[in-house]
Amino acid sequence: DAKAYAFLLNVLAPEYCNPLTLDTKHATERAKLVLDHAEKMGCKRYLSPEDIVEGWTNLNLAFVAQIFHERNGLSVDSKKISFAERITDDVQLSRDERCFRLWMNSLGVENYVNNVFEDVRNGWVLLEVLDKVAPGSVNWKQATKPPIKFPFRKVENCNQVVMIGEMLKFSIVNLGGNDIVQGNKKLIIAFLWQLMRYNMLQLLKSLRSRSRGKEITDSYIINWANRKIKSTGRSRQIESFKDKSLSSGLFFLELLSAVEPRVVNWNLVTKGESDEEKKLNATYIISVARKIGCSIFLLPEDIMEVNQKMMLTLTASIMYWCLQNSPEECETSNGYSSTYASDASSPAPSVNGEDESSSLCSEVPSLTIDDATSDITVSSSQFENGENTTVE
Repeated sequence: DAKAYAFLLNVLAPEYCNPLTLDTKHATERAKLVLDHAEKMGCKRYLSPEDIVEGWTNLNLAFVAQIFHERNGLSVDSKKISFAERITDDVQLSRDERCFRLWMNSLGVENYVNNVFEDVRNGWVLLEVLDKVAPGSVNWKQATKPPIKFPFRKVENCNQVVMIGEMLKFSIVNLGGNDIVQGNKKLIIAFLWQLMRYNMLQLLKSLRSRSRGKEITDSYIINWANRKIKSTGRSRQIESFKDKSLSSGLFFLELLSAVEPRVVNWNLVTKGESDEEKKLNATYIISVARKIGCSIFLLPEDIMEVNQKMMLTLTASIMYWCLQNSPEECETSNGYSSTYASDASSPAPSVNGEDESSSLCSEVPSLTIDDATSDITVSSSQFENGENTTVE
């Protein structure tokens, strides 16, 4: 009906405002006055009033773009920005949202996720993710596909999400379907950590088949990384994923060089002493890891601040890539020896960039939002009997 255009142009160019525009009852006549207004602003007339009234998408999109080009109404005067508009979101929640968004999209869900906290509120995307991670777990006959008109249908979808989470032995304390519909960020993040963790456990299970039944823990992955670096003649080692020396990025660069000697250009590596040097190294680590095909979801700041969960995820992703691309690798430390060979039955990693996740072989050390210290053990009996893995 061209009313939105009339209001918009009256705000952007009030000097050309025509009172008759909004008083006109006929939509086509109103659209004609809108085009007259736009022409006075400098917008060339290349669409007709009928094009607006009939809602031709491409023509209207081009018209809006032309209006934006001539008069966007944006201001760079920070004094005019209200205090509320200056308040930024929680930094950690923003990072978590990005991590989960990339992971969810990497699973190949039909509906692309642009914002986790908004897009999961109807429950459908979460059902798609659950179906990818735990095939056959979703009862699609009881699910409602978007667009969803009735709120209770969204609650039904989210209730099924919670029910499947309970079936998969997730900790669902204080989480109901309505919490997801209402967009409770912390509860959504807590659920997604467990969902991502479940997906990672399946990859760890495939790794276990190569370690002759030995348990896979974060210590196991650390020992593998330390031995890998030591095998190249370097001496840099870490004791845990909370080791502050990780902030320099040098450990990961040496690890990447150990698994693929040609991938690191040491002329681009800094000493990692200042924050600026650490960020350069961290950015380079992410670039190199993606280049060889590792699935990476963390930010440079996660390395600089030594985010324990992300350190484990990064190391395990490099480990998984190495094992997938090495025909045979022997482990001799910690008093045991195990042979890693390619396993056709294990899931092969994707190697196409940051939106790939299936090559992750990591375990999240905590199911909560904080970075509490923990050590998760994955045993064969738990996988075989379907028991829930405990977090100490």
